[in-house]
Amino acid sequence: MGTWGTGPLQNNFAAEFVDEVEELSGPELIDVLERTFQRVTDSGARVDGKHGAEAVAAGALVANTLPDSPIGINPDEGPSQPLPKLPASLCVSARLALDRVLQDGSEMATCWVDSTDADRWRMHVRQIIEVLETHTDH
Repeated sequence: MGTWGTGPLQNNFAAEFVDEVEELSGPELIDVLERTFQRVTDSGARVDGKHGAEAVAAGALVANTLPDSPIGINPDEGPSQPLPKLPASLCVSARLALDRVLQDGSEMATCWVDSTDADRWRMHVRQIIEVLETHTDH
């Protein structure tokens, strides 16, 4: 996986995922996001790096659509147009998937060569989870 940073959209898999979802309408987008999260939560003991990267990207996109979200998306990395309002159920699915991505057995959690980069990446993922939690705990 090619990476150029520790942010949720700063790798090849995430960039390809953003390109894919950018072409989708509301119902299709919701279906792809849900399947992306489900693929990770159903993955068993090992979360594939591609699936993990896509789930992190999808989680960032969902979190970015929430009111007053501190999760910013760099215009050069994210979709060219804002995503539509998404159902709250995606926040729950995203949280579950991102929790799995952070656990042992996740290729994304163990693929970092530099421990500082790994810590930064985990911090980004935890921030996304926190934003998703605040919007599902009400």
